[in-house]
Amino acid sequence: MTTLAAAKRERLQQGVVIPAHPLALDPHGRFDERHQRALTRYYLASGAGGMAVAVHTTQFAIRNPQIGLYRPVLEAAADVVREVGAQDHCLKIAGVVGDTVQALREAQWAAQLGYDLALVSLAGLGDWSDAQLLAHIQELTQVLPVMAFYLQPSVGGRPLGYAFWRALADVEGVVAIKIAPFNRYETLSVVRAVCESDRCDDIALYTGNDDHIVLDLFSEYRFAARGSVVTKRMVGALLGQCAVGTRRAVDFLQAMQIWLASGERDIPAEWMTLAHEWTDLNAALFDAANSFRGCIPGIHEVLVRQGLLASPRCLDPNECLSPSQHAEIDRVLLAYPHLLDDDFVRDHLDDWLH
Repeated sequence: MTTLAAAKRERLQQGVVIPAHPLALDPHGRFDERHQRALTRYYLASGAGGMAVAVHTTQFAIRNPQIGLYRPVLEAAADVVREVGAQDHCLKIAGVVGDTVQALREAQWAAQLGYDLALVSLAGLGDWSDAQLLAHIQELTQVLPVMAFYLQPSVGGRPLGYAFWRALADVEGVVAIKIAPFNRYETLSVVRAVCESDRCDDIALYTGNDDHIVLDLFSEYRFAARGSVVTKRMVGALLGQCAVGTRRAVDFLQAMQIWLASGERDIPAEWMTLAHEWTDLNAALFDAANSFRGCIPGIHEVLVRQGLLASPRCLDPNECLSPSQHAEIDRVLLAYPHLLDDDFVRDHLDDWLH
C-alpha cells in the first residue's frame, strides 16, 4: 500500500478547492498545449489546493489510442506545477478508469509523473460485483493512494449502494472520497458508511455535487455509529464547476473555514443566498435541463469568453451546447458576475499564456 506525504495528507484533510481540469483543443480538435498550461497556471494562481486531471471534465476519450492524450495532459499539468514551485503543496490527482489492467497502467503512469492520488472512476464497470470493485481498488492502492469517486449515473457513473461504501471505507489506502451522485439519499449513504468505519477519521470527504456545493460544505452529518454519535463534514470541493470562478471558490472555502473555526453557528444569510446562486449558475453551465448533455461544453464556453481557451471544441465534435443552453449561460453570467473571475483573468491572462 502506498501512502501520501504527511504535509499533503494534512492539506487534504483540512480541505481545499480542487478544480476538475478541462482539456484545451484548437478549433480543429488538436491538443492546444499553450492554453492547457495557461489553465493550470490560472488554477494555481487562484489558490487551488490541487487539480484533478484526466477526469470526466477532461473527457474520458483522451484515453482512446487514436487520440493518445492521457499522458500528455498529465505531463503538462505536472510541468506547470514544477514551473511555479508548487510541488510541496499542490495535490496532483490523476483520473483512473477502466478494468484493472487499464487502471493500473494509468495509475503507474501517474505515479511516474509525480501524482499524489488516483481518483478512481468505476464508470464502465456496471456488471462488476461489489467484491470485484473492491478488489480492483485494493490493487490500485498498491500504486497510489486512492480517492474513490461516486460519479452520477447520468454522465456515465453507476449506482453504488451503502454496502459497497461501507466495505470501501475499511480499505487501507483509500484516503478520500469524492461524493458526486447529485442525489441526497445516495450522498447520505456514503457519509453514513464512512462514519460507521473505524477509518472514519482517515478519510477526507469532498463534495462533487456541483448542484449542492455550499450546503454540502456547511453541513455537519451526524450518525449513531460504533457505540456513540459520530459527526463528519465534507472538508473541500473537487468540482467541474470550480474549473471556472476558481478564485471565488477558494475565497469562499477559506471564509467558511474561518467561520467554522470561530464556533459561530448562525450561518450568514448572504451565504445561503450564494448557495442558490451557485446552483443556478451550475444548472446553466452543466445543462441540467437537458440531462447534463452540455456539461463540458458549458464550462468551455465560459473559459473561451475569458480567453483561457481558444475554442470550445470537445474531442467529439458533436458534443456542444444544447440549443437552449447558450441563452441560459448568457443569463447567469449577467446575473452572477461575483461568482466568476473575469477581472482576475483579464489582469493576468497574458502572463498565463506566455
